[in-house]
Amino acid sequence: MIGNRNKTPNMGDNTDNEATAGPVEDAWAMEIPKFEAKDNPHGMLEESTFATLFPRYREKYLRECWPKVQEIVKGHHLKAEMDALEGSMSVKTTRKTWDPYVVLKARDFIKLLARSVPIEQAAKVLDDDTGCDIIKIGNLCSNKERFVKRRLRLIGPNGSTLKSIELLTRCYVLVQGNTVSAVGPHQGLKQVRKVVIDTMNNVHPIYNIKTLMIKRELMRDPALKNENWERFLPKFEKRNLSKRKEPLKKRPKKAAYTPFPPAQPESKVDRELASGEYFLKPKDKKAKKLAEQRERQAEAKDRRERQRAKAFKAPKEGGAKGKGGGSKVTDSDKKPEKSTAKASKTESVDVDKLKRKVDKMKKRKKKDSS
Repeated sequence: MIGNRNKTPNMGDNTDNEATAGPVEDAWAMEIPKFEAKDNPHGMLEESTFATLFPRYREKYLRECWPKVQEIVKGHHLKAEMDALEGSMSVKTTRKTWDPYVVLKARDFIKLLARSVPIEQAAKVLDDDTGCDIIKIGNLCSNKERFVKRRLRLIGPNGSTLKSIELLTRCYVLVQGNTVSAVGPHQGLKQVRKVVIDTMNNVHPIYNIKTLMIKRELMRDPALKNENWERFLPKFEKRNLSKRKEPLKKRPKKAAYTPFPPAQPESKVDRELASGEYFLKPKDKKAKKLAEQRERQAEAKDRRERQRAKAFKAPKEGGAKGKGGGSKVTDSDKKPEKSTAKASKTESVDVDKLKRKVDKMKKRKKKDSS
């Protein structure tokens, strides 16, 4: 480097100016120099291999397109092999491979093929400015029905939601089984991952799509390109649609967990030991039981007598005197009048008539018996 600088002083002056110029304003706008074969003339010293499994239903498609896969990989001086018995694909470096990172790109290429991505889209991952992301969504929902509904929400009616995500992020997105595969620029992959994870966490994809559309418009405006966009972006707050603040059925809180088992209930022997009855003789035990029984019987007898005595209690007399000096008639005063009326009815019954009826009944019975 010192020899070169002495030979070309102008070039040296440029490098010094670049070093003292300070930080670059927009580092993302800088062009990254392309890695070429002349940068690594000696190639790879060791062989690197990556393998991945593929499902049974992908075997037919992979057999058909495998010659094309080998051609694509051969252009980067790599070797591809497929083992149909084990259900695996592998990529290897060769003596001619000069790019040390291309084998990792080839690993992602065969992974995408195993996840049902078409070969035309999967081959894009071998480019320098393109990456891939396989997002696992199977473990984001515990309920299977809820998982299926949210996955369908991500696809949208006739795949419209998925198509809008692809247009905004410039990525190819494929929803397959328990994974979402995406191929595209690194910034777009970041956005796709956020949309997918939010959708599986019950945030509708339309909110993220709206945010991406606003960001896309702001990027086109040179005046707002380097400003903070928080004030332009929509803020979606969670709303509790239910008007009930408290649940309809309140479940009682469980007692705090303790590792110790509950205490055993006292046995009959323990109770006798505590009261001292265990040490009594059989005769004393029997006498004590009889005494307790007699006490219970006496209590029950007193209770019955008190209940019977209530019927023989005299009604309360008197009442507040009115203005005229007379007393008010109470319910207790009305009751004896009813009883006297019934008594008068019984006295007015004709006895001779009753005797005749009884004689007639006797005669009928004699006739029936004969």
